[in-house]
Amino acid sequence: MTLAIPDDPLSLGVVDEFQKVGLRIWGPTKKATRIESSKTFAKDFMRKHNLPTAKFKIFDNFGKAKEYAALQSFPIVIKASGLALGKGVIICQTLKEASEALENIMVKKIFGESGNEVVIEEFLTGPEISIHAFTDGENYSIFPTSQDHKKIGEGDTGPNTGGMGTIAPVPFVSNKLLRGIEKNIVAPTLKGMNADGNSFSGLIYPGLILTKDGPKILEYNARFGDPETQTYMRLLDTDLLDISDACIDKKLNEIEIKWKNLSACTVVLASGGYPENYEKGKIISGIDEAEAESDIVVFHAGTKIENNNLVTNGGRVLGISAMGNTLEEALAKAYKATKKISFAGIQYRKDVGQKALSFKK
Repeated sequence: MTLAIPDDPLSLGVVDEFQKVGLRIWGPTKKATRIESSKTFAKDFMRKHNLPTAKFKIFDNFGKAKEYAALQSFPIVIKASGLALGKGVIICQTLKEASEALENIMVKKIFGESGNEVVIEEFLTGPEISIHAFTDGENYSIFPTSQDHKKIGEGDTGPNTGGMGTIAPVPFVSNKLLRGIEKNIVAPTLKGMNADGNSFSGLIYPGLILTKDGPKILEYNARFGDPETQTYMRLLDTDLLDISDACIDKKLNEIEIKWKNLSACTVVLASGGYPENYEKGKIISGIDEAEAESDIVVFHAGTKIENNNLVTNGGRVLGISAMGNTLEEALAKAYKATKKISFAGIQYRKDVGQKALSFKK
């Protein structure tokens, strides 16, 4: 069995190609993956099925998009329609920023063909959470809630990244709220995909914002989040391959998926300059010392061996993950281990989980 997890192969139809020749593969088809690979498809889908999301308009013409932006109240959100490594969403505080974003995306093509279309939508406020669910197309099983930290800087400042840290479960999300999200977002999403002939099997991940008017969908992902997955894998108590097999065989309802009754977190260590320009090849030290600490797993994201040294080889380099009886305990462990690791230009957020903890209080 093959697990199809990255967004690019999914959007190119790797699942379809395997299925054509009778090979077992876990993941959504190319048609179903459009819920992530095309934000215009996703927004039209949400509108068609009356799913809660921000008010929006879609453009494939730079001039018309710029004219529309000039009529809006700021801030507004501009999104490249296609895949952009988690960086295709730009919050614009002024018309000048919106014009620059539109030019960069649609004219300068900083995200390539992903910028052929853009979505311009209202700016929503509230805490963001990540919802993941295994599904075989008919049955589904929701994960504990998690929360990503998308901005590069403390206090959610600076540009968006692929994710600088996660916590799970989110302390302020009640069982009642989660049941409402299941009823009003997860279940109708899967029902709508089936109704449209785009049956979704694999991992569906709506990113939500909890507004004063209730949870709303910011975007969909058709695979595991990163770095949510690192945190979830510490908590999952059922073999992932057993779950994947059940999804392929349309028998997800026949397997009990168990989660540890603990809290977990991941702190991402990134290269200096990320998410903009950054250098590679910086020697990394201290991983053995970090993993000697209690309950620590160091996940490698952008590393390689060069001249017998472990060196940086990407923007997000390592994920330092910990578990604890409480979120506070997990975070304390992760940050203690983080201080053991060093490389030139290292940067990481020192406030992962703090907003969620203060919100809980």
